[in-house]
Amino acid sequence: MPDVRKGQAPPPLDRDAFRTRFAQSFVDPAFAVEKDAIARLETIAWHAYEKGRKAPLTHAAGPGFVDPDYKLSDEWRATRDRIAAAQVRQRDPAAPSRVLVVIGAARNDGTCPGEISKTFRLATWAGEIFARASIATDVLDLSTLTSGYGERIFPCKGCVSTAMPLCHWPCSCYPNHALDQTGDRMADIYERWAAAHAVMILTPVYWYQAPSVLKLMIDRLVCADGGNPDPTSTAGKNPAKAKALELDGWSYPQHLAGRVYGVVVHGDVAGTETLRRTLCDWLDWMGLIDAGFNARIDRMLGYYEPYATSHEALDRDTGLQEEVRNVARALVDAVRELRAGRLSHPGSELRPPRPK
Repeated sequence: MPDVRKGQAPPPLDRDAFRTRFAQSFVDPAFAVEKDAIARLETIAWHAYEKGRKAPLTHAAGPGFVDPDYKLSDEWRATRDRIAAAQVRQRDPAAPSRVLVVIGAARNDGTCPGEISKTFRLATWAGEIFARASIATDVLDLSTLTSGYGERIFPCKGCVSTAMPLCHWPCSCYPNHALDQTGDRMADIYERWAAAHAVMILTPVYWYQAPSVLKLMIDRLVCADGGNPDPTSTAGKNPAKAKALELDGWSYPQHLAGRVYGVVVHGDVAGTETLRRTLCDWLDWMGLIDAGFNARIDRMLGYYEPYATSHEALDRDTGLQEEVRNVARALVDAVRELRAGRLSHPGSELRPPRPK
């Protein structure tokens, strides 16, 4: 049995450092009138931090779990139940077809940039195709993480690197009330992926990479590929139990496999092909099915032209506009084939000799 290595994490904050950090949310002079109330809240928050009350609301797991007496987070269970219900709807032959359109740009006109993103416009054109095909469209605009009050996706903590069974489906790392890590958008996003028959990701390139809002979601979807649906089997976050469970043989369940996908990547200088390939490889790895050659595109838009006129460049690029519509059309065809049982996915039944 391998050792559980320790010694990296910094020591907990002392009371004064905690008070200073807590007060950062109340620097607006408008809060001064409630100074005493805020101090009382800080005391409560300190005790939650000191005692490590990650999940203050729990109930026994009950039947169907390895350890029915284990106290599961009520919030985790609610997310898990919504995902299960979404999966049932997704598998119902009578349910309408549904596509999740992910806008990966961080820009919108509700915050500092003061202007909509080109990615948003591309997604709008794709949405018109889905509407004409009577496919329900769920638009996940990740730019609201930069403009919405309290909207956040917390970073992946890397549980899978300790042992795959320690990475729970859905993620149980959040919320963590002791660390003020609450309001995590992934609780809603997991359900939306589970409900979809198709996923279309549209994104720009930021510094040769996926925008941070998109990468946050990607990292947190690691639990969809091999994640453990039963946190009681690892007694929550017990690394030794998780290591033993993995070494005993882990099945690596693919919770989102079988959905079809399309990808649109655009940039103005470089990096589009690399990011498109990376996104497609990631989706392939999770068991999603590409909708064909026309559903995977990377294009330069306003190549080396000023940022200030980038929307005008998009207005002129009618070829790109139509290519984006073609991605949507390819997805429409693929969804119809998928739901009719005619979509081929060669090799999907093969068992990897080195699962990971």
